[in-house]
Amino acid sequence: MVRTAFDNDLYIQSQSAHIRSRIEQFGGKLYLEFGGKLYDDNHASRVLPGFKPDSKLQMLLQLKDKVEMVIAINTDDIEKNKVRGDLGITYDRDVIRLIDIFRGFGLYVGSVVLTRYNDQPLAKAFQARLEGMGLKVYHHYHIPGYPANIPYIVSDEGYGKNDFIETTRELVVVTAPGPGSGKLATCMSQLYHEHKRGVKAGYAKFETFPVWNLPLNHPVNLAYEAATADLSDVNMIDPFHLEAYNETTVNYNRDVEAFPVLVAMFERILGTCPYKSPTDMGVNMVGNCVVDDEAAKDASRQEILRRYYTALADQKQGKATDEQVFKLELLMKKAGVAPEERRVVAPALAKAEATGLPAAAMELPDGRIITGKTSDLLGASSALLLNALKALAGQDDALHLIAPEVIDPIQHLKVDHFGNRNPRLHTDEVLIALSICAATDPAAEKAMEQLNKLRGCEVHSSVILSAVDEKVFKRLGINLTCQAQFKD
Repeated sequence: MVRTAFDNDLYIQSQSAHIRSRIEQFGGKLYLEFGGKLYDDNHASRVLPGFKPDSKLQMLLQLKDKVEMVIAINTDDIEKNKVRGDLGITYDRDVIRLIDIFRGFGLYVGSVVLTRYNDQPLAKAFQARLEGMGLKVYHHYHIPGYPANIPYIVSDEGYGKNDFIETTRELVVVTAPGPGSGKLATCMSQLYHEHKRGVKAGYAKFETFPVWNLPLNHPVNLAYEAATADLSDVNMIDPFHLEAYNETTVNYNRDVEAFPVLVAMFERILGTCPYKSPTDMGVNMVGNCVVDDEAAKDASRQEILRRYYTALADQKQGKATDEQVFKLELLMKKAGVAPEERRVVAPALAKAEATGLPAAAMELPDGRIITGKTSDLLGASSALLLNALKALAGQDDALHLIAPEVIDPIQHLKVDHFGNRNPRLHTDEVLIALSICAATDPAAEKAMEQLNKLRGCEVHSSVILSAVDEKVFKRLGINLTCQAQFKD
């Protein structure tokens, strides 16, 4: 069973208070670059049990009357139809999703800024759609020599050519659908324009990971390196902070490398830099809210294992490199964890070996391990879901939740009309069939009521799953890994 490692209520209170103090430090106007996922930070909730995926959003709601949201999107990403890997949607669609979420919670979304704008056709069409939603849209442009040519960047020909984003509130949160969207450049451009207008304004950065006041090789920080194994980035000691304060803190190499450039920009815009280190720029209070360090370490080690198994499966499919796998193996050694410590792997492989067909295993919230095997009617993942729901409902394993008269027409449709060779039901089809049965069968209804208890459960499949099954597990909030093996 997973132990709580994080005090979410303390986090919401302390984080919002810390941001308030940073606003006051700069005289009442702060541009806050918001890195990572603001709304659905499932990585944080996995490595810090107790951290809720919407914690950062709930924290901002404590400051709702002060907050204005600005969303940045790189127009090159619009033209390339760049996709968020975790959600499977394009960046422009994610901007619309974020706007709906923020507005749904009562947060004021002031505008969207199209960065690296160059009259791209899809970007212009996206702007028209945003304006149809009542949003203001601004353009920021490519600046030659960025980020090295500071005198040119911080001039009327550089930042000065960007549109000034009209904002009305004390805290301007600049967020984006993903990395490379231009959040930092947006904040610095705004500081330049605000300063020219005689308005005092400051900049700070919110980044959940790495956690600056946890050790460099703490599993929580190692798990973040595992999550970014596809990038050439590492956590490191902040040398500027160590020199300024003789205090060891952890930061990301990109922020450390960029700091001298930021210092030069601040000095040119404001006359002086308000920060002595990248750590100084941050406002993250996550490390102060870890209440069970061992629980956080255990959860983070499991996250590293999940990333490792996922990388192996991706490597098999040509979606991950040898270097990613090697980096994850190194991180496992640093964290002191071995592949066999993922508890669902051995039962899944044992069931597959015993049956000679694909199989899967799930660890329930109480620690029980449930397995599912391939049959004539069901794929292993579908059988696993039904077995898990029966176990959670306290029902006999031999109970048939879905009547044959419901399964038969679905198989007929798949094989005879859709031309599928495999008549077995996928997970989405099984859940639809179960919901139909639940309308008249109390046992099926009781099983359906257990679905929310699957969130956070661990699953391992003996083979790489179809996109359909992967998507269902993701929507249910199940942590899935697969053996790097294609189904025969």
